[in-house]
Amino acid sequence: MIGDYARGDTAPAADVLWALEAHLEACATCRGRLAAAVATEAPVTAALVDTVRAQLAPQLAAAAPRSARRYRPNLVPRRLTPVAAPWLGTALGCTLLALLLGAVAAPVPLGHASLLVLVAPVLPLGAVAASWSRPLDPVHELTASTARAGLPLLLRRTTAVLAVVVPVLLLGGGLTGTTTAGQWLLPSLAFTATALALGSVVGLTRAALALLAAWCAAVAVPAWFADRVPLVLQPGQLPGWGLLLAIGTAAVIVRRHAYEAL
Repeated sequence: MIGDYARGDTAPAADVLWALEAHLEACATCRGRLAAAVATEAPVTAALVDTVRAQLAPQLAAAAPRSARRYRPNLVPRRLTPVAAPWLGTALGCTLLALLLGAVAAPVPLGHASLLVLVAPVLPLGAVAASWSRPLDPVHELTASTARAGLPLLLRRTTAVLAVVVPVLLLGGGLTGTTTAGQWLLPSLAFTATALALGSVVGLTRAALALLAAWCAAVAVPAWFADRVPLVLQPGQLPGWGLLLAIGTAAVIVRRHAYEAL
């Protein structure tokens, strides 16, 4: 398999290629075999690699001291993109803004709508979309072409978003008394799973923005002007949100290979 991979004369199946490249990432022995195979069985490729190395060596040597000062691999989580901080900061900022507006708003009788209740179900969608967006990730092409890209990487980034947004909402809702986790947590997870499922068809950014726009137009804005908690966020609707979460999760599992081609 390594010989065929080095020569490039036989195109392996997609799953075989993925497994081979994922194995090469973690196995130094097989990387050595690949280097030997390229040197002996693919002289054109070896010559191309040597030419590129010779052209890049002066530039890399000149940039090495500055890069070493600006980037510290041991301080950066291995599974997060180097641009994770901006979109996580955006998610945190939106969450704090919703909490602030909910805290300074005039008190309303129990059962009426608060801004936090209305935006919490869809608050993670923007950050989830940004975590897998070409314009917002300058190394998107490099990331998407690696053997471990696709749904596993997207799920890790989605988990990072939820790990920032959900605790802040829980803490803020408890401190302000404007909302309870039962009103928004399950809908939020259901929206996230639905966005991932639809994203495998139309792209994650389009799916997240479409769900966000639909929620604001059909639920959040009318409920805010009517000053009441919408019917879909009443406790009796939680089984429906659980069903939507299950359907979205199942669709993501069925469509798990689609993100490898997006």
